[in-house]
Amino acid sequence: MSNLQRTREILEQLIAFPTVSTDSNLNIITYIADHLSGLGARVQIFHDPSGTKANLFATLGPEGDGGIVLSGHSDVVPVTGQDWSSDPFSLRENAGLLYGRGTCDMKGFIACTLAMAEDYAKMTLKRPLHFAFTHDEETGCIGARALVDALQKQSIRPAIAIIGEPTEMRIIEGHKGCCEYTTRFSGLAGHSSRPELGVNAAECAVRYVTKLLELRHSLVARAPEGSRFVPPYTTLNIGKLEGGIAHNVIADKAEVEWEFRPVQDSDYAFMHAEVAAYTNDVLLPAMRAVHPDASVEVETIGEVAGLTPMEHNEARDLCAALTGENSADVVAFGTEAGLFQSLGMSVVVCGPGSIEQAHKPDEYIALTQLEACLKMLSGLGSKLTA
Repeated sequence: MSNLQRTREILEQLIAFPTVSTDSNLNIITYIADHLSGLGARVQIFHDPSGTKANLFATLGPEGDGGIVLSGHSDVVPVTGQDWSSDPFSLRENAGLLYGRGTCDMKGFIACTLAMAEDYAKMTLKRPLHFAFTHDEETGCIGARALVDALQKQSIRPAIAIIGEPTEMRIIEGHKGCCEYTTRFSGLAGHSSRPELGVNAAECAVRYVTKLLELRHSLVARAPEGSRFVPPYTTLNIGKLEGGIAHNVIADKAEVEWEFRPVQDSDYAFMHAEVAAYTNDVLLPAMRAVHPDASVEVETIGEVAGLTPMEHNEARDLCAALTGENSADVVAFGTEAGLFQSLGMSVVVCGPGSIEQAHKPDEYIALTQLEACLKMLSGLGSKLTA
C-alpha cells in the first residue's frame, strides 16, 4: 500500500471522530496513541481539568533536546446550520477531492504524519521526532497553551516545530495574534418612562463598542512601517452584541463579544491600556453615579500569541530544503505556532489544503495536496537519519 493510500485510510478514520470543540476528543486521542505506541513511540497524554479533553505528545528516536515537532489540532468547528452535500463525518471522494469536516483543517496533515510514522519507526533516527496533537485550538488554543506549559515543566526542548495548518504547502513564517474577549455589563432595570432612574446596560455596551471602533482607527494609524501583513495593521471586530428583554424595559444586562488581531506586541499593550482607562475613568463612574453596584467585567476567551518572523529560522530553512520553496510568507489567520515559538523553537506553519476551505460546508482537501505533504515528510525522514 502506498503512503497516499495509507494516508487516505487513516484520514477516513480520523474524520469519523466528530471532534467538534464543544465535545470530547478522547476517542481520537486514544486512536492516535494506540497507533503511535504500536510503532514504538513514547506516548504521553495530558488531560484537561474536566477529564474530557486531552493533548498527546509522542516521540520516536533518541531522547534529548533538539528534536523536531510535527503539530496539529484534533478539534474541528461545528457543522450545525451548514448545508452539506453528504455526511460531514464520513469521508467522501470525488474527482480527486476528499470531503469531510476537518479534511483540510487539519486532520489531513495529522493523517500524513501518522502514515509516515510507520516509515519513521523503521529508521534509525539520529534526532528526536515528536508528534504533538492538541485539543481546543478552534476556541482559543487552550490545549496548546497547556501542552507548552507541560513541556516546559518537563524541560523538553525541541528545536523545530512544523505546524501543519492548511497553507497549500507554502512556508509561513509569521502571523498575527488573536485576542478574544466577552465584556459583560450589569446595570439597573426599570421602566423605560424613567430612564434617569436606571442604568441601561445595553446603552453602556453601545458606548463601549463605540470606543472600540474609535480605537480601530488608531490601530490603522499604528501600522508598523514595512508590515508584510494584509491588512498591514492590527484589526478589530465586534462579533456579537446583545442585551435587554423588551422595548419598554431598561436593560440591566448586556454583553459584547469582540476580538483584535495584533501585528505587534505594542498594539496589545495599547488596546489593554486604552480599554481599561475608558472603562475605569469614564464608563464605570457614569454607571455607578446612578447605581453603585453597576459593573463591567471582561472575560478573556483566548489570547494567542502571533508568530514573529525571525531572521534566523531553522524550521523555515528545513522546510525550504524539503519542499523546494525559495520564499516564506505571512498570513492574517492565527495558529498555535506562536506558543511553540515562546519555548524558543524555530517555527513555521506549513501544511496541505487551503484555508479557504476551512470552516465551510463541504470542506475538502485535494489528494495532490496530501501527496505534496507526504513528499515533504518523506524528505524529513532522510534528514532525521543523516
